[in-house]
Amino acid sequence: MELIKALVALVPVSMLLSGSLILFARRKTVGSCLQLLGGVGLAIVVLTHVAETLGLFPCMRWGFKDSPGHYLDLLSAVLGLTLFPTGYFIHALKSN
Repeated sequence: MELIKALVALVPVSMLLSGSLILFARRKTVGSCLQLLGGVGLAIVVLTHVAETLGLFPCMRWGFKDSPGHYLDLLSAVLGLTLFPTGYFIHALKSN
């Protein structure tokens, strides 16, 4: 069940990532770069949950507090949820 949730989350995140990649390819601005980096961060969050569910990379000790996997997931989520909206906001301000 957890794998299905992670794979379902992969659909909108991959759409965000591909859209920000296309935007960055067309216009190499600060806003599009921040959006792309935020999209990569969100993709890493989803992929860490897929890896946790499948038991990949056991050295990351997925699901345990104070483990490398926990901090990778946390850092990626913070960066993704900070950079993507910031880049979108900058892009929206510059578009007008």
